[in-house]
Amino acid sequence: MGAPMARNLARAGFRVRVWNRTSAKAEALADVAEVSGSPAEAARGAAFVVTLLADGDAVAATVEREGEALAAMEPTAVWAQMSTIGIEATERLSALADERGIAFVDAPVLGTKAPAEQGQLVVLASGSDDAQERCDPLFHPLAQKVLWLGGAGTGTRLKLVLNTWLLSLVEGLGEAIALAESLGVDPRRFLEAIDGGPLGPAYAQIKGEMMIERAFEPSFPLRLGQKDARLALEAAAASGARLVALEATLGQLARAVDAGHGEEDLAAAVYASLADA
Repeated sequence: MGAPMARNLARAGFRVRVWNRTSAKAEALADVAEVSGSPAEAARGAAFVVTLLADGDAVAATVEREGEALAAMEPTAVWAQMSTIGIEATERLSALADERGIAFVDAPVLGTKAPAEQGQLVVLASGSDDAQERCDPLFHPLAQKVLWLGGAGTGTRLKLVLNTWLLSLVEGLGEAIALAESLGVDPRRFLEAIDGGPLGPAYAQIKGEMMIERAFEPSFPLRLGQKDARLALEAAAASGARLVALEATLGQLARAVDAGHGEEDLAAAVYASLADA
């Protein structure tokens, strides 16, 4: 996600510096960006600092501990935290920004690799009114839609809601395809039956074809879907909601990850339902 976003920002005229925990991934952007030796080096003097990592601990380590990027940020900088890290981590990082007097924007994205490459993400942004005005030029090259949702943390809350729906869709799709195959029904006829109607979102066609072909080139890894399910369940438990279906979905995702499919696309969740898996 971060690499195509960096390219789109450079294409839009931004001067971009990049850092990654895996240096080769940052080096691959050397044609459009300056490759930094540390998070602090990347953040120093920047008008915007974007973090896009796997989880809250990784973001905290990058900006506060080993990386010290937060200490290097200018007082006038905007920190756009665009990772999906859950409510607790978002609140913790927002408090760190407040301590330093840095404007914090909670802005997770909806979309995977291809929308990121095409600048067609949906940004779920939340923060101060002043930060909104300042961030519009940053988000424009990345997104087909930017939703400003209120105070920082609201974007993360909506992302958890959306992920709950998305993960339930993928699990249900996998079970439908597994059932079709076990009954001797061509699963493509299932996709054909729902295509174009209210039961058939385009996402089902994309992921369903991957499941049928058993071809799982990752646009979003299964292990991160497992992480996102845990974050949603943690938020639900803290707020008093009980998400029984998502609990079952997490169990299915865990089975597929334990079977060795964690680095494959989220559609590999189907392996938890297949009779021959």
